[in-house]
Amino acid sequence: QVQLVESGGGLVQPGGSLRLSCAASGSIFSINVMGWYRQAPGKERELVATITGGGSTDYADSMKGLFTISRNNTKNTVYLQMNSLNAEDTAVYYCNAIIRARNSVELLEVWGQGTLVTVSS
Repeated sequence: QVQLVESGGGLVQPGGSLRLSCAASGSIFSINVMGWYRQAPGKERELVATITGGGSTDYADSMKGLFTISRNNTKNTVYLQMNSLNAEDTAVYYCNAIIRARNSVELLEVWGQGTLVTVSS
């Protein structure tokens, strides 16, 4: 059993910052790509950013320069530093990872339960 658990969401004022964390746990052999997605009310889930095990990153165009993704491979954790937040960033943020479990050759796509970020004054 492999799971992702997010933390760090909450209420923040416009212009503020938040740092999300997502820790993978369970019977893990290796973790390939880790990423963050978000889903705003009434909208489809969209990519925020991804990061490979080697540290290569990719961002949605609208988030470049404002959000920073990073990971700690020793802790199986991925982070999302979000700066200059505005109301349009209000959404449930989901962690995603491609994981190879122990005693398996298959790659699993695993999602976290999501953490709510609300940007409001």
